[in-house]
Amino acid sequence: MSGTIGSNILSHSGTVAETAAGLNWVSTVVTASTVTVEAGNGYWINTTSNACTITLPASAEAGDNIVIVDFARTWGTNSVTLDSNGLNFQGNDDTYTVEYTTDGQSVNLIYSDSTKGWIPLEDDVVADEPVATLQKAAFAFGKNGSDVLSVKNLISSSGVVAADVNGVGTARHALAAASYGGDKGVFAYGNGATNNSSFLNTKNLMSNSGVIAANVSGVGTARFYVAALGYGTDKAIFAYGENSSNATVGMSNLVNSSGVIGSDVTGVGTARYGLGAASYGGDKGIFAFGQASGLSNLSNLVSNSGVIGSDVTGVGTVRRYLGEATYGGDKAIFGYGNTGNDPYSMSNKVSNVGVVATDVSGVGTARFFISGAGIGGDKGIFGYGTEDNSGFVSMTNLVSNSGVIAADVTGVGTERRAGAMSSYSNSA
Repeated sequence: MSGTIGSNILSHSGTVAETAAGLNWVSTVVTASTVTVEAGNGYWINTTSNACTITLPASAEAGDNIVIVDFARTWGTNSVTLDSNGLNFQGNDDTYTVEYTTDGQSVNLIYSDSTKGWIPLEDDVVADEPVATLQKAAFAFGKNGSDVLSVKNLISSSGVVAADVNGVGTARHALAAASYGGDKGVFAYGNGATNNSSFLNTKNLMSNSGVIAANVSGVGTARFYVAALGYGTDKAIFAYGENSSNATVGMSNLVNSSGVIGSDVTGVGTARYGLGAASYGGDKGIFAFGQASGLSNLSNLVSNSGVIGSDVTGVGTVRRYLGEATYGGDKAIFGYGNTGNDPYSMSNKVSNVGVVATDVSGVGTARFFISGAGIGGDKGIFGYGTEDNSGFVSMTNLVSNSGVIAADVTGVGTERRAGAMSSYSNSA
């Protein structure tokens, strides 16, 4: 024998073993519903479109190694099933089902012997993928006395409100706004007249630098006093409101990650208007309160695929025209509102699983037709509104990352009510 012997193993019989070559990662990502794998390989398993059954080798030797990894973090939606192909798996024969159902999981399999068979050396869940946090917000549009406005005010990640910027689309009030695309915003619907006679389905997209684009029309049924929230990390949904026939509606419109608003979807809980909407749990949302035949404290959860759930009752004082904000990274808070012309200063926290808590009173000046949004990645802000349906305010109230609402801050742009606020930008 000639040549250099590297990190080879010399057995007691004098036979020199082959040099360990390490794991070979198969470059083609597996997207099929079935795949047969081989020892010595690592595989990326992408179950975005379907579940996958992985067939292990029919024969194996001690120390054989196979690694499988959740390529797209979708095993929680479409699972992976292992077929041990006649060999045992952790001491059980292959009549047992071995299934992995956790997003982001990786499984490192080692073959032991014919008794225990394949054993997961590791079946870890990797840390959650980095989630971009929304840092800033913009408050736009609204109504002040006899004027409907197209004014915009940008809000920094620390809650400082900038001076007015005019000319941000058709002047209107009673619209809604939400974040989409991970770092942008969309304003839509509303009413273009102070006497509530001009129902709109106008949309304006907002860039991740806070620039509001020109009008786009024809995005579902024209209506006002609508609500909106972001869901699924990069999409949004508008729902409910009052249409040109003065009828409350239960419809919704999904917004994709590019800001395109879909057609009407009907039958999404009790029809009502003047409600609040906020994201929670990182990828879900909640609509709550509002007016139907009377004032309500109904809530409806929204899944991370944009499906609105059935009515849930009994979530605090019945009211309408309230505001909402996210805080703490995965929770929400509803604040303020009114019954008739009586304003409230109460709030209700929403947990990261969508449970609405009891009333907390005394959180700044009582008012309604108020707006809110998340800022700073884990905090929130409420702003503007009216105290008595005739006097308009420009005050704001910051929300801490534990959901505590701070004292009033006044003098932050044109006084007005019934505008809309959306978070935007991943940069502080």
